[in-house]
Amino acid sequence: MDEKPIKLLLVDDQETDVALTRRMLHKSAGNYTDFRIHHCRNLTEALAFLASEKPDVVLLDLGLPESKGLNTLERVLKAAPNLPIVVLTGLPDEELGVKAVQTGAQDYLMKDQVNLDGLVRSLRYAIERKQLVLQLQEALSQVKVLKGLLPICAHCKAIRDCQGDWRQLESYISEHSEAKFSHGLCPMCLKELYPEYCKE
Repeated sequence: MDEKPIKLLLVDDQETDVALTRRMLHKSAGNYTDFRIHHCRNLTEALAFLASEKPDVVLLDLGLPESKGLNTLERVLKAAPNLPIVVLTGLPDEELGVKAVQTGAQDYLMKDQVNLDGLVRSLRYAIERKQLVLQLQEALSQVKVLKGLLPICAHCKAIRDCQGDWRQLESYISEHSEAKFSHGLCPMCLKELYPEYCKE
């Protein structure tokens, strides 16, 4: 297999569930994806791990000894906002699942319903979706939009910026948009400035 292994942080305090998840993911090696699993038994261990390491994806149980429900997810998201998180929980609560995804989880899986194919697919898709979201956020942060009233000199066409300084139109628009300029002459200016090149 040419793909590099996926580094997965598994956060779960139930040893039998951890063993089952490990066994399931180890079966995927060779057929699907090879996982390198780091296991944390509680949220404190997980947050300490995330402070120094960057896994590719987090598989998170919401029912941990020191944290329950969406609070668990929110704390992991705060510690690692750019990591994809898949919730794998024993709580059969569809409404909680919707809220978890709205909060920032990439998926919500129930332990008693998940199988190897579904788990591997969910983890791989979570990584891809999160990367696309981050790329989109980066692209949106670079977009600059001109809007509102823009004071412009009626004679020289200079623009007054928000500091009150008058700037050339080209430099102002270049700084506030993705536009690039090329220069030429419109037909009216060509006729006025270089009449010898204009045919009647």
